[in-house]
Amino acid sequence: MNLYTNLRNLYQSPEYKKFLQHRLIAWRKEPVILKLEHPTRLDRARALGYKAKQGYIVVRVRLKRGGRQRPLIKKGRRSKHRRRMKIVSKNYRQIAEERAARKFTNLTVLNSYYMAKDGPHYWFEIILVDPHHSVIKADKKMHWMSKKQDRVFRGLTAAGKQSRGLRYSGKGHEKMRPSKHANRISRQGS
Repeated sequence: MNLYTNLRNLYQSPEYKKFLQHRLIAWRKEPVILKLEHPTRLDRARALGYKAKQGYIVVRVRLKRGGRQRPLIKKGRRSKHRRRMKIVSKNYRQIAEERAARKFTNLTVLNSYYMAKDGPHYWFEIILVDPHHSVIKADKKMHWMSKKQDRVFRGLTAAGKQSRGLRYSGKGHEKMRPSKHANRISRQGS
């Protein structure tokens, strides 16, 4: 087994989960958006495109869990007054990416991954790239980032595509492309 497979197995072990509980106590006292020197989960970061070179930055974002529900109807009984339902048009990971992109306006979001959760919070680590850095422009695999602007706000990251329903294609997903709204407009006949 190679290094990254061993790291992945280590992060899934019960010993690490006990260690993570102590780590979360420290993370709760940190700022909501914290720039890191190196990723906490190196195997996930490397799988998603992170490289230990200039132009790559890793940020940990803390999010509050819950609180995305419609108000409870207290009076009247109609069929439209359903129970409280979660509004899940965006997932938590996409929201974390957007907050990191708003904080670091000169950087572009490459990808992100889940770190941990407790009762009130989620933690995600976001990989950001400086698209105007000479190292990124010289990299054959990453120079496309210099042309992409506001990927996260247009729903073009992996988390954004997941919340837009674009993870799958083919039978059963015909109405997802180019978007749900565009499909509805085309079916109505403009």
